Amino acid sequence: MTATPARNTKVMNRFDLTRRLVAKLKDEAVIGGIGNTNFDLWAAGHRPQNFYMLGSMGLAFPIALGVALAQPKRRVFALEGDGSLLMQLGCLATIAAQAPKNLTMVVMDNGIYQITGSQPTPAAGHTDIVAIAAASGLANSSWAADEDDFERLIEQSMTVAAPTLIGVRIDDKPGTGTTRRDPVQIRERFMHGMGVRQPL
Repeated sequence: MTATPARNTKVMNRFDLTRRLVAKLKDEAVIGGIGNTNFDLWAAGHRPQNFYMLGSMGLAFPIALGVALAQPKRRVFALEGDGSLLMQLGCLATIAAQAPKNLTMVVMDNGIYQITGSQPTPAAGHTDIVAIAAASGLANSSWAADEDDFERLIEQSMTVAAPTLIGVRIDDKPGTGTTRRDPVQIRERFMHGMGVRQPL
């Protein structure tokens, strides 16, 4: 992939990007990070292969890594906010070391902790998350320049045999819809979607 500096990328809408991703999916797993990231995933197309995180800030990529390693024949996507990723930057090095061939990570970067009051993150305007990913060993990392480029990068990630990270700059629009906050139901439905448990 070719790196595109974050300052040269279009500011896009999280729900629109999530909807574009979901439209391309069949039986791929998707891990939605806490808050607006999984609210939009829920609203974009509720599927048993979606896992909606509740309260576990920063763990979308580590959870997705576990799913990718457990089900190497299934493509796994993870959607995470920039503030959440900052809590678990070390996971990038771990993912690079494990090198799952079936994992695609999308970082939704608006430079704020939106759910808690839109406070700016420490990285806002100073830190290039995609450059950090590349320096951590995730060579297949780039910023999406616009919506068409995002779709191209998603499609490319579905055929490449290496972990992929895609950074997208997003606006501060609130999430669409609200995830049903039932941890047991979320877990059971996802396990059924992964083919490891019969439906309730």
